[in-house]
Amino acid sequence: MPKIKTRKGIAKRVRLTRNGKLMRRNSWMSHRLHQKSKQHKRKDHTEQQVASGDRKAVKRALAV
Repeated sequence: MPKIKTRKGIAKRVRLTRNGKLMRRNSWMSHRLHQKSKQHKRKDHTEQQVASGDRKAVKRALAV
């Protein structure tokens, strides 16, 4: 049976932790940061888990 190829676009955006969690970056943090509050920028700087409804599809795309 052939190997499953990894979707490189998702691999660049999502990482798998040692505990098996899928972590992603927050959106809206690439430009126009001068008008966002410090609290907003600090809150969105951290990573979040991939939504539960998307986990199965993301794991399949990562060939995990």
